[in-house]
Amino acid sequence: MALVLSEEQLILKQTARSYLDEKSPVSRMRALRDAEDPVGFSRELWKEMAEMGWPGIPFPEEFGGAGMAHGELAVVMEECGRVLAPEPFLSTVLLGGGALLAGGNDALKKEILPDLCSGDRLLALAFQEHGRFSPYAVSTKAEKTADGIRLDGCKQFVLDAHVADQLVVVARSAGAAREREGLTLAVVDAGTPGVSVRRNAMVDGRNAADVTLEGVVVSPDRILGGLGAGADVLDGVFDRATICLSAEMLGTFAEAFERTLAYLKAREQFGVKIGTFQALRHRAADMFCELELARSVVREALAALDADRADVPQMASAAKARCSDVGSLITSEALQMHGGIGMTDEEEIGLFFKRTKAAESTLGDALHHRDRYASLRGF
Repeated sequence: MALVLSEEQLILKQTARSYLDEKSPVSRMRALRDAEDPVGFSRELWKEMAEMGWPGIPFPEEFGGAGMAHGELAVVMEECGRVLAPEPFLSTVLLGGGALLAGGNDALKKEILPDLCSGDRLLALAFQEHGRFSPYAVSTKAEKTADGIRLDGCKQFVLDAHVADQLVVVARSAGAAREREGLTLAVVDAGTPGVSVRRNAMVDGRNAADVTLEGVVVSPDRILGGLGAGADVLDGVFDRATICLSAEMLGTFAEAFERTLAYLKAREQFGVKIGTFQALRHRAADMFCELELARSVVREALAALDADRADVPQMASAAKARCSDVGSLITSEALQMHGGIGMTDEEEIGLFFKRTKAAESTLGDALHHRDRYASLRGF
């Protein structure tokens, strides 16, 4: 495991940090939230990011991408986590785009992926039907018809579905609910008759939606991975997205920690800096140790992913479980150490707490991933 970034990754990190500090401070996310912006992020900024090649990082050059590794994408996402940028890396690049890359035919990839990489097309993965992450708990029906596949059902918590041009819908063509076998993935145009989307604003200022499909017919060439074989596509997509989401979380709670340290060094109480209080020093030291442990686990997971190692599923769950626990610890401590002002909406530290809490539940919380890790290890 490399404990430091490569020279190329370090340059990318510095470029991303400089750009995001200038174009996307935390105040931008707050302004989008307060204005109830209909998109929820900046299309102009997304287009600029595409011009720098960021959305295309994990996609092959033949489809308009950069042909780079997920380690580079994670560098960008970590910096986005630092400033709470709401751009759709997770929904479009890793989930929707990742499913298309893994299971789509060449014609479908050539139709959609170049526009995704250029920032002109947005995707969303519609898989979740319950409050908690359970990737195989799918009841949405996929039935064969004379024209292709008919989809009927409802989806919850579909990230950025309200602006997506296409939805990758997970439906069941065989088997019972919660069975791994029998899942089918279909690419559905958002404007298809029978598709309705109801937007929901999440606690961290990001966006998700409820999606209803009623008699939506999809042609066979829009199926990813084959009829009933969707789980083989989904498993890899979720692992890659989980690891990169963990990197974004790392950026969020690392920034919360740095802001808390700065506050401890500046805030005075009883005529002295509160950072001189021994109890707060001990708590800050614990936060630092946990942060570095989380950083190491994420980097090992990324190393496993880019080397295509057999333990990618275990490392994905280890990274998400660790980052969920550490993120909760650091952002909660950050709120407490900021005192009463930390609980106000005017103070930005609370926004880091909210983003971390939303990310904890996305793609499985710590409990889910500890259980999965144990199962994968044979316990």
